[in-house]
Amino acid sequence: MKEQIHLQVSGMSCQHCVKAVEDSVGALSGVEKVDVSLEQGAVDVTYDNSSVDVAEIASAIEDQGYDVAALSE
Repeated sequence: MKEQIHLQVSGMSCQHCVKAVEDSVGALSGVEKVDVSLEQGAVDVTYDNSSVDVAEIASAIEDQGYDVAALSE
């Protein structure tokens, strides 16, 4: 089932950060769309919850060196 999650992410400061997050999250199976807002420190992800879960998405962001501070569905 398709869902959307809004994650608050700290530590992103440039377009390289945006690309790193988009590429790492976008590579996950089941992720359909990734929107990164550098100004808001936010990542919105549309995904299929039968293929990937929020913990995996958060982990992909954290693996790039950023902190997932909060999330809301």
